[in-house]
Amino acid sequence: MRSRTDDENAVSLPFFGIPKLLPYIKRYVPKIIVMVILGLISSLIDSAVPLMQRFALDHFVEQKTLEGLKGFIIFYVVMLVVYMIVNFFTTFFCGQVEMSVDRDLRNAAFNHLQELSFSYFNQNNVGYIHARVMSDTGKIGVMMAWRLMDIVWHGSYILFVVMMMFILNWKLALWVAFLVPVVVILLSVFQKKLVMLNRSIREINSTITSDFNEGISGAKAVKTLAVEDKIYNDFKNDTENMRRKSIKAAHYSSFFTSSVMMVSSIAVSLVLWRGGIITLNGVIEIGTLSAFLTYSLHMMEPIQFIINTISELIAVQVNVERLTRLLETKTEVADTPEVIEKYGGTFDPKRENWEELKGDVEFEDVSFHYPDGDEYVLEHFNLKVPKGTNVAIVGETGAGKSTLVNLVCRFFEPVSGRLLIDGRDARERSILWLHSNIGYVLQTPHLFSGTIRDNLKYGNPSATDEQIWAALEKVCADGIVRNMKNGLETQAGEGGDSLSTGEKQLISFARALLADPAIFVLDEATASIDTVTEKHLQDAIKTVTAGRTSFVIAHRLSTIIDSDIILLVDDGKIIERGTHQELLNMHGAYYRLYTSMRSGADH
Repeated sequence: MRSRTDDENAVSLPFFGIPKLLPYIKRYVPKIIVMVILGLISSLIDSAVPLMQRFALDHFVEQKTLEGLKGFIIFYVVMLVVYMIVNFFTTFFCGQVEMSVDRDLRNAAFNHLQELSFSYFNQNNVGYIHARVMSDTGKIGVMMAWRLMDIVWHGSYILFVVMMMFILNWKLALWVAFLVPVVVILLSVFQKKLVMLNRSIREINSTITSDFNEGISGAKAVKTLAVEDKIYNDFKNDTENMRRKSIKAAHYSSFFTSSVMMVSSIAVSLVLWRGGIITLNGVIEIGTLSAFLTYSLHMMEPIQFIINTISELIAVQVNVERLTRLLETKTEVADTPEVIEKYGGTFDPKRENWEELKGDVEFEDVSFHYPDGDEYVLEHFNLKVPKGTNVAIVGETGAGKSTLVNLVCRFFEPVSGRLLIDGRDARERSILWLHSNIGYVLQTPHLFSGTIRDNLKYGNPSATDEQIWAALEKVCADGIVRNMKNGLETQAGEGGDSLSTGEKQLISFARALLADPAIFVLDEATASIDTVTEKHLQDAIKTVTAGRTSFVIAHRLSTIIDSDIILLVDDGKIIERGTHQELLNMHGAYYRLYTSMRSGADH
């Protein structure tokens, strides 16, 4: 899936977007100020070197004397030592600021992602998000440290050089200074084109990252479908497109850089021409002309650096735009300030204020459609689920069976009406409080990198090995774990890839059981388990859900016959409800679905 992007419509941010980053960099302002001061000192010393050269030529070479040479050498050595110390601390602080800003932005982006609702992840794929959290933050960190210092150092060096040139001979300095507006004009001409090209390059880079992630994470599907050539061609086309755009951007940048170098060379030529004339006429000394030539030659490099740095900052502006868009994305499901004040937020919960969740769930005149659609999947829906009730949700594949549990878990909010938990609007208490009381077992469960024990403890960090084995035994997974080479210390692998789908389901069920939730949500949790294990697991489910509210999205109707309420979903809407026997007696859609499944099982 290609991710949507908004880079094409991005608006240029003032000062390369730095104002929008202030909340994340203000704590480092003192260090940045020290960096700037040290940079100014360093550039001042560098700009003073030609004056030392001028002094040596006029006083030692022209006068043909060594008087005062010792003091001159000592002063020069001290100046170099100070220069080295200043550069050491400048580099030290730049490194600190770069890594700190990078870390803080990544933490802020990752934390913000934890608070965003499911709709954001439905609309943006992994590669798109990965580029913002990892790549964009790194480039911004470099900008706030090294690129800032490049601007400060080279900009102040040029300023000091121009000041000294005017002090030495203002008429000769004017010949060089009038070329500065030419550079400004060149910058204004090329800036817009470079911004557009770099936006396009970063958009393609996100697509390449997405292609790479899909090729790796979907390796099994790629091989079984024998579509390696298609995946490769997509990747090759994207990388070729990026190569073309990058070369085009490099051409513009090179032409820009060459133009500035030509202007700088003209400045040197003017100094040689006019300076040579006035030196022959005795207006200035040879040492002053030498200093002017050195300044003119050395101005080329700082101008070159500033132009390159500005080009990089223009490119990084796109990274700033993309990251700030992520950080400013509002979650569609959020706690109110009043709820956060009482119950705490996602990362600072006030658990002491959390009430016990009993398990009464009620849909009160609920209407709902998904954020990316206009068609209502629930309209004026009412349903009371008392504590301990087992609700089964059935329907054909793709019928929209997950809608109800998405609302119960507050992954989405009703468009109108209310979801009541224990008689109170769910929005009156925190999302984290609700999620902490729900045990969710997915059809395709996710295990985290780490050991089996680590994964189980996500359900209950304080669980003992005795409790872990008891939970595994209840879901018929204890024998599987004991037969593993390292038992509970077995590595699950990335996403649990070292285990089969059935094993991952059993482990995730035990993990949910360890959390001792008041509400269970089982999303086709037995779909990939063999029939023998399923029978044991069904018995375990009855045991652990006794007295608890449960919502079971069923794959096999035989597993939900004893449910208190069965909801039949078709095309995203609930078309029938009742007990198993009530629905059979209606001879409607449920009856036809059940009989067709039984007929298929018999054959």
